[in-house]
Amino acid sequence: MTTANDALVLDAAAQDLLFREARTANTFTDEPVSDEQIQAVYELVKFAPTAFNQQPLRVVLVRSPEARERLVNQLADGNKAKTAAAPLVAILAVDNEFHEELPTQFPAFPAAKDIFFSERPVREGSARLNGALQVGYFILGVRAAGLAAGPMTGFDAQGVEKEFFADGDHSVLAVVNIGKPGADAWYPRSPRLAYDEVVTTV
Repeated sequence: MTTANDALVLDAAAQDLLFREARTANTFTDEPVSDEQIQAVYELVKFAPTAFNQQPLRVVLVRSPEARERLVNQLADGNKAKTAAAPLVAILAVDNEFHEELPTQFPAFPAAKDIFFSERPVREGSARLNGALQVGYFILGVRAAGLAAGPMTGFDAQGVEKEFFADGDHSVLAVVNIGKPGADAWYPRSPRLAYDEVVTTV
């Protein structure tokens, strides 16, 4: 009998690494995360799809103690200690002026820059949607590197933007702690909706 797992090309170990066994990490070891590891993550996930091949995601790696303190001060209280202790923290934001890159990144239709994205509110909505996709891809890329991700949205977005994106053209979507999982890193796995509760055929 063929199971759902048998229908996938990705082997079971990779399925577990990326999805079934992976979850948000809340503690980390002190093993460092290198720039080379993060570059490898980006070089993988940059190929994932977005509308018009737009690439609004921007990543700030928070490494210096001074920058870490500035970031931690903007986080919800429950996120401060784990972020202060994580080997690496990434701020994931979107560039709301991403359309300026479309003529080179979407050469099949360079006029898309002006036809679809001339108005700032339209760009912001598209950047947020496609940037959220890229955040998901980034988290999977971190897992593919054998690392754990602790994504968070509990922060003062305006405060983080003021501290790290003073130009006013960027919107912060998530803060992600990254590293090897530490002791008691995981909360118990929460339930998921069953296939029949989600999928219908018409």
